[in-house]
Formats: sequence, structure tokens, C-alpha cells
Amino acid sequence: MKRTAIIPALLIPGILSFAVWAGAQTSGQTQTPPAAGQTAPAAGAQTATPAAPAAKRPPQAKTQPEFDAYKGAAGNTDAAAMEKAADDFATKFPDSELRVLLYKNAMHLYQSANNAEKVEAMGRKVLAADGDDPDALQAVATVIAEKTRDTDIDKDQRYADAIAMAQKSLQTIDTDIAVQAGTPQEKIDAYKSGLRSQAYSIMGAIEYRKENYVVAQDDLQKAIDAYPSDPTPVDVLRLALVIDKQGTAASDNKEKQQKLYVDALKWANKAVDMTKENTSIGTLARHERDRLQALTGAAPPAQAQTPPKN
Repeated sequence: MKRTAIIPALLIPGILSFAVWAGAQTSGQTQTPPAAGQTAPAAGAQTATPAAPAAKRPPQAKTQPEFDAYKGAAGNTDAAAMEKAADDFATKFPDSELRVLLYKNAMHLYQSANNAEKVEAMGRKVLAADGDDPDALQAVATVIAEKTRDTDIDKDQRYADAIAMAQKSLQTIDTDIAVQAGTPQEKIDAYKSGLRSQAYSIMGAIEYRKENYVVAQDDLQKAIDAYPSDPTPVDVLRLALVIDKQGTAASDNKEKQQKLYVDALKWANKAVDMTKENTSIGTLARHERDRLQALTGAAPPAQAQTPPKN
């Protein structure tokens, strides 16, 4: 997702360069192998004990062979190859904590490839090993929300499941994100803010599709407020739309209706400023702006001096 993409990979469990604090068992003594990509210490070598992480500790290997196998599997950059490597590793080390990282690698690679079915499959494998992982909870919830159709017989249950996952992720963000020791606190805070924003975005999108516009407005506003420095254009446009819908429903109270339309126009203009005209989201934003300008009698805004970023 866009918000978390700006966070360095070393902060996000499951990204290929994530450093693993792993305990290798050698000659009956516990050692600390280095981060992935470094050379493992020789048997009996003195190693520094890392400082205790602020939150949940990163997954650890129990043996040196397990850690070496993890490093080999984690080097895959193709989604299908990563999935196979994760499955092979899980078969060989069925109790390894590092299975979570490998399946999250595969999940993220499938996200980059826009393969929703595989994102959900990998996310569920992560959750089978760690049911509190907020990243996987949100990935699966997002796919459920996007794949559910109004004609689905079980749509209400699917929406309920997705919202429950998003809500659970909000509860586990502060307790179940394993962070590499030494990561700057501002980067940790930014990553957590991005996850909170995404959770509310998921719930807002679902409530919008359920036509619960007041609830959707609250969720979408929270999504924007959770990461105010980088709101997503989709959330901003959806906020405009849900306020517009409430305005349409307030036809018996013209004063209230106009206030809602004016508020919706504010967000539609913001969505236009954040998008390019020749994109799908940009086109929708401009249609919504034009509609609200007509309803409020507002003059078109002055031409922007600089092109939008997105």
C-alpha cells in the first residue's frame, strides 16, 4: 500500500531485507546469527546481545541450519518462487517462527503483482502462524472487501469478517509489529500511522458500499487523520462521496443539504488536486467536483500552478 511503501524495508517484517534476530544452536550454546545477508558467527564466537526491542521481538531461528535455509529462501524475488520456497521451508521446519517472514515476503510480492487471490492465500498462511499480525490482517481484509459483490449471498458475512480483521489490526499494531533493534522511532511511528490509516480506510470503504454513509464518513476521516501528511486520493474522494450522499438524502432540509454539499466539494477539490486528469481516480474526482460545483453554484477554482504529484 502506498503509505507503508515509503517506510524502509528494514522496518517491515516480511520484506526481503528485514533483519532476523535468530538464535543458532551450536554445540549446546546459543548464539545470535547476524542479520540476513551477513556472515554467520563461527561456533563459540563471542557475539553482542542485541538490546530488547521496544515491542514484539522479531521471529528467531532455533538452529543454524534453519537460519541458513531461511536466508536461501528469502533471496527469491519472484512471487511464485517465493511461495514455493516458503512452502518448502515450512515443510522442513514446520515449527519455525521464520515461516511468517517468508509467507509475508510472498504476500508482498503478490501485492506488487496485483494478484489478489494469492495475496489472500499468503496472508491466511501468515495468520495461521500468527493470527495477530496487523499487516496480514489488513491484506486479507482488503482482498475480501474488494472481491465481495452486492450479488454475493454471503456478502454481509464477508464484510463483517473484513471489518473484524481491520478492527483487530488496530488492536495489534502497538503489540505485534516486530521491529529491528536500532530503527529510528519516527520511522516506527510513521509505519504504525500508515497501518492505522489503512485499517480505517478498509472499514470506510466497506461502510460506503453498505450505504452506511455516516459511519463511512467517520472511518474515512479517521483514515485521513491517522496519516495527515500523506492521505490517499481514494480516501479523500470517498469522503467527498459519502458526504455528497448524505446531502442528497437531506432534500427536506435545504440549509443542511447545502452545507453538506459545500463540505463535500472541499474534499472533491482536494482529490482533484491530488490526482492527474488522465487517471481513473482523477477522472472520478473531477466528475464529483463538477457535480458539486453545479449543486452549490461555486465557481471553478483557479488553475493550479504546478501539476499534481499523483
